[in-house]
Amino acid sequence: MNNNDAWSVLFDKYDIKRKIAEDGFFRISANQIHEYREPRLMVKFDHAKNRPRLFSENDLSILPVSRDMYEISRFNAYHCFEEQTSPIEKAVLPEHIRTLTAGGVFSEAVALNCAAASGIIADFTEEEELVPTVSGRMGSGTFSFRIGDTAGDGTRTVAVDNAQIEIDAAYEGRRSLVLFEAKTDLSDDFLVRQLYYPFRAWRNRAGKDVRTVFLVYSDGVYRFFEYEFDMPDRYDSLRLIKQKHYIVEDAAVSVSDVLSVWKNAVIVPEPDVPFPQADSLDRVVNLCELLTMCDMNKQEITERYDFDARQTDYYTNAARYLGLLENGAGEGGSVYTLTETGQRIFTSGHRSRRLALCGLVLAHKPFHIAAELYFRTGRIPEKREIFKALKTFPLYKVDSDSTRFRRCSTVKRWLERIVASVS
Repeated sequence: MNNNDAWSVLFDKYDIKRKIAEDGFFRISANQIHEYREPRLMVKFDHAKNRPRLFSENDLSILPVSRDMYEISRFNAYHCFEEQTSPIEKAVLPEHIRTLTAGGVFSEAVALNCAAASGIIADFTEEEELVPTVSGRMGSGTFSFRIGDTAGDGTRTVAVDNAQIEIDAAYEGRRSLVLFEAKTDLSDDFLVRQLYYPFRAWRNRAGKDVRTVFLVYSDGVYRFFEYEFDMPDRYDSLRLIKQKHYIVEDAAVSVSDVLSVWKNAVIVPEPDVPFPQADSLDRVVNLCELLTMCDMNKQEITERYDFDARQTDYYTNAARYLGLLENGAGEGGSVYTLTETGQRIFTSGHRSRRLALCGLVLAHKPFHIAAELYFRTGRIPEKREIFKALKTFPLYKVDSDSTRFRRCSTVKRWLERIVASVS
């Protein structure tokens, strides 16, 4: 039984929608959830899109209030990441470090270690004498907070009594304790609880300022976001106060590098795979990075990543189009795994990876033609220009001009990403 089915049974059994309508919330125990599925799988929704169907349809979220009790309500539980505004800064690992490499980061823990060893964390926090301290699972202690209602009906007060929290890393300096939440998946938003509960747990214990930082690592880029809670007792009062982005090693790709890849590209036949309708090439790359750690089926990708089921199809098909993924039969449906090409690319250094990915994209005629327009004019072509250039080119299962025009959006966005990565 998957999350949607299990929650559907629970909503019916306990009349959850009606009780939330009457009381504003519903409390459910781990034992009640466990009757149908493992609670750990049923309550962990890191992104708003990960929520089960009944939660999304009714704008509901779930938060832990103790080790074995959860509260469901119209919580304003998620926060959208702000757009990147800072340039990417470069860092290097010390020469004596042999067990960490810039291209060997496949987990949150290793990303944090690499960021610390290369001096990124010290630079971002601007703290003196940083020392790694508390991390792992622990109790939250007792506190209460207010949180906004997504229906605009004011706020609710939630009391927390020793819920389980997890801190990915904490670094303490002379002036402050800096708590880190780290992820290796790109997303539009995050669950504020991942920062707020640790913040409240240590705010009164630390005896100094407690800062909260979210790290998103993907494709060699370390994206740091520091948030401050303007009202410490208000869950959704966070505000971005600092943002910086770093890369470890010189992974620069120049315009001449891309031009050389384009000129030397050997055009491949269009595969019998839906033509890409996945505008973010970064998300395609990040999906492949996640699959370097383990194969996943569609449901696992949808639950793990910031995708709904339809987007999972779009992005897995885009990776298959590039020859990075293949799918085969497995328990729970199609299982996606990296191809030999994908394995080779995603275990190489970042400069080699970027050039290889560029080569895979530009070896497809539609993208090769769009790149030619760019090199000829020095600007990214508009969708209508790409559409005109591809008017007669056969695209797999694209049978109308309106669909072809929409697919030109992906061509344009991928070309923008390739051009944006050059220096």
